[in-house]
Amino acid sequence: MDEQLIRIFEENPDSFVSGEQLSTTLGCSRTAIWKHIERLRQEGYVFEAVSRKGYRMIGKPEKLDIPAIMAELETETFGRTIHYFDEVDSTNTMAHTLVKQGAVEGTLVIAEKQTAGRGRMGRAWHSPKGKGLWMSLILKPRIPLQFTPHLTLLVAVALCRSIRQATQLSAGIKWPNDLLIDGKKISGILLESSADDENLQHVIAGVGIGVNLRPEDYPEELQSVATSLAIEAGREIDRKELLKQFMLELETMYKLYHEQGFAPVKALWEALSVSLHTQVRTQSPQGLKSGFAVGIDDSGALIVRQEDGTLTKWYSGTIEFGAP
Repeated sequence: MDEQLIRIFEENPDSFVSGEQLSTTLGCSRTAIWKHIERLRQEGYVFEAVSRKGYRMIGKPEKLDIPAIMAELETETFGRTIHYFDEVDSTNTMAHTLVKQGAVEGTLVIAEKQTAGRGRMGRAWHSPKGKGLWMSLILKPRIPLQFTPHLTLLVAVALCRSIRQATQLSAGIKWPNDLLIDGKKISGILLESSADDENLQHVIAGVGIGVNLRPEDYPEELQSVATSLAIEAGREIDRKELLKQFMLELETMYKLYHEQGFAPVKALWEALSVSLHTQVRTQSPQGLKSGFAVGIDDSGALIVRQEDGTLTKWYSGTIEFGAP
């Protein structure tokens, strides 16, 4: 039914098609037509609806041109093997499967839509079709297991720099793994690792970026806390160019980290962070903790100065800004 609807609209690109005409042609009720159009909207199709005239399709979901991306990439390894899907449950899950099958470092899994995308602490990740960059990169870093948290901060730095360069928007990093613009979330990072007897085997770097979502693409509970690059820039953002920029920036940062250690990553992270020099709070098993964030240490932990002047370190958790 969806395919037939799309074909009818494509055959009438400049004119409206009435609901009555559609229901007669397809042999179903006008309510059923409305439901199918709403579902197509969720898939990224854009319709204009006018009373007494009907519907007109004015936009279709953009698909990434993978051959063009691979031809234009400037990386040596990152993104040189791409597994591209129209729809998956989770790109991280798919990447784990590919690792077991022998996938090499730099292999990228990217999907137009995730049906079960996930963020930190088991949270769901909203990833509608054709509107963002939903991807996972396979890494096989040559570092001790205890340094794994460095990679989350490294990916955040590379992504923040890429977004700034591609869009001129003032994105900033919220510790440990979110990117914000004017306090609203535009991206999340989820790293999942596998280790054997204290030896790091591989890391899956999952990244979700809200690129071209419109306000109505977000469920009601996210509209006050999430935004997209297109909303903030007031224009559509080229997903292909952003992906190419991110792969190059991430590979460059990854090489720098292996050559010079965490110090340059730490300096860049602190320069791009919106979490420092402000009051922060987090809910812990011991209750609410709060203080003034002053930096990160060499492990990636957030250094927080409490009211009595003592310094504490937060190794995990979700922070909020402001005094308790």
